[in-house]
Amino acid sequence: MAQKFDYAKAIEELEVIAAKVENPETKLDDIDALISRSKELLKQCREYLRTVKDKIDSLDKE
Repeated sequence: MAQKFDYAKAIEELEVIAAKVENPETKLDDIDALISRSKELLKQCREYLRTVKDKIDSLDKE
């Protein structure tokens, strides 16, 4: 069974990633991996928000 997406946790993780990327001690190789992860999280967040918007729109039509 697929795990339910947790938008709040994704936002928290993005905030942690941003802090790590801004930290001058973070290595370039690590930044590359962090950016890849942030892209994945942003894609999931956008998909989640589109789904919520579609649900709201369908309620408005009822």
